[in-house]
Amino acid sequence: MAEIAHRFVDTNGIRMHIAETGPADGPLVVLCHGFPESWYSWRHQIPALADAGFHVIAPNLRGYDTSSKPPSVRDYTIDRLAQDVFELIQRKCDGVANVVGHDWGGGIAWHLAMEHPDCIERLAILNAPHPLA
Repeated sequence: MAEIAHRFVDTNGIRMHIAETGPADGPLVVLCHGFPESWYSWRHQIPALADAGFHVIAPNLRGYDTSSKPPSVRDYTIDRLAQDVFELIQRKCDGVANVVGHDWGGGIAWHLAMEHPDCIERLAILNAPHPLA
């Protein structure tokens, strides 16, 4: 099992904590947690995905755990939250990722896919309705 590295990346004007593992040249999977969770909610899926050959990133989304917590409510719009993940994807690979979102992370993933469809290879949503539902 690959070691999970913890570090910070700057994205969309914030400092985001990420848990990262898997082969550097593997297809990217970004795991977006729900409310009020953190990267740790994916602790069982991260090793399985890495062992399957994926490069896995599980960020602490804006406002959670050790990631930046901007003070204004305006800093937490769905546009900003999705942009955080979009810029993370742009920094990490050729700009395309498999994105998995759970709960509130599912809402963010839906919005990301609608605003930036070219950055999504595959999209998996767990426990979150389609935004138009």
